[in-house]
Amino acid sequence: MPNLIIIVLGTAAFSLAAGYLFRRYVAEKKLQDAETQAKNILEQAKKETQDRRREVELESKDLLYRMRQDFERQTQERRQEIANLEKRLTQKEENIDRRLDLLEGKEKDINQRHENIKKQEEAIKAKDAQLLALLAEEKERLQKISSLSAEEAKQILLNRLNEELNNEKAVVIKKQEEELRGTSDKKAREIISLAIQRCAADHAVESTVSVVTLPNDEMKGRVIGREGRNIRAFEMATGVDVIIDDTPEAVTLSCFDTVRREIARAALEKLISDGRIHPGRIDEVVEKAKKEVEEKIREEGERAAFDSGINGLHPEIIKLLGRLRYRTSFGQNALQHSKEVSFLLGVMASEIGLDFKLARRIGLLHDIGKAIDHQVEGTHAKIGAELLKKYNESAEVQDAVEAHHEEAEAKSFYAVLAVAADAISAARPGARRETLETYIKRLEKLESIANQFKGVEKTYAIQAGREIRVIVQPEKISDAEAINLAREIRKKIEEGMEYPGQIKVTVIRETRAIEYAK
Repeated sequence: MPNLIIIVLGTAAFSLAAGYLFRRYVAEKKLQDAETQAKNILEQAKKETQDRRREVELESKDLLYRMRQDFERQTQERRQEIANLEKRLTQKEENIDRRLDLLEGKEKDINQRHENIKKQEEAIKAKDAQLLALLAEEKERLQKISSLSAEEAKQILLNRLNEELNNEKAVVIKKQEEELRGTSDKKAREIISLAIQRCAADHAVESTVSVVTLPNDEMKGRVIGREGRNIRAFEMATGVDVIIDDTPEAVTLSCFDTVRREIARAALEKLISDGRIHPGRIDEVVEKAKKEVEEKIREEGERAAFDSGINGLHPEIIKLLGRLRYRTSFGQNALQHSKEVSFLLGVMASEIGLDFKLARRIGLLHDIGKAIDHQVEGTHAKIGAELLKKYNESAEVQDAVEAHHEEAEAKSFYAVLAVAADAISAARPGARRETLETYIKRLEKLESIANQFKGVEKTYAIQAGREIRVIVQPEKISDAEAINLAREIRKKIEEGMEYPGQIKVTVIRETRAIEYAK
């Protein structure tokens, strides 16, 4: 029994010792694991901190690089602006020097004329003194040898003197007219030459088609669509003809209305880049393209007004100017032509002392009627004058625009200059597509049509083929027949010719009675 107790106590003591050692081992193991985990956490935190630091450094370097790029770009743009300003200032200084030279020349000319006038006045005074002396002498002589009264003799002398003075005045006036005609022709040539030299513009011939590039030939099938539904929907939405032929990776858009053709080109490019081509999508993209082109038209009008130095234009006039960007005449861009006429007109006006800004305004607006001449009956000059009247432009601008093709009477010098500037811009080599040979053939055909009628003596095609003047034999054609002849020639021209705008037919019947005194 005592042995059993000892065994039990020994076993219990051993169990307690083993339990204690085991718990101690487990505690030490947990402590080591906790320390290891803490070290891992610290190392992970250090690594994440280093990674974050690297990211922040990279972001800072990238931000610094972008800021440096922006700064360099802004600096470059500022330098370019400064260079442009310096160039403009240099040009203005050159223009001012040139004008000063011209003013000095004009001042010398005026001084010379003033001296000539003074000499003429002195000569006239001397002649007046001689005439008074002769008058007194004649008066005494008449009183001695005639029974006429003093008043009657005085009247005879005055009549004789008036005749002599009228003869002398006629000689002087004729001489002055000849001198003035010679100097005016020379001065006009100088002004036109200077205007042409100071205004050199590029010309680009426009066509009636636009070519849209495709990424591959498979896109042609998608443009056509199943049974042609896509191409039909596109043509109905835009009003242009889509030509798909053997040309690789290209589609041709054909339309005489350049605005609609531009809308179609922009819409087709969007559809091709998007890849979704079906009737519903086509209508949506065409509407979006119309809004973009309208905005572009407005921007083109504002740019043209800014380039010409003109402000205060009505917003609708600015839109009409922008539409001229998509209008051509014999291949010449109408907006570019208007800007060039504005520069030419401004130069010529400044040379003869007229309002420079008003002249430029007339030049820019002279073809404004072409923006809607396909929608309204009448010539573009008449339509333009009515538009400018509607939008409260000055009477001088309206008159000059209406008369720039001599369809109306010129009421100011600006109208005469507008005719010259318009002709200069249109006649430049390369300005228009029509060749010299085609132009001459058209004029010859116009004259030959008029020459077919009986009683026609001579015909002259003038105003670049916009008018034909027919001189008839007065003994064969009466006044009433001249009216009918003009109508018949007009019909014949409409039936047998193709021409831009309109042609004015003027029949001239003149009777002269001439006698020679021997």
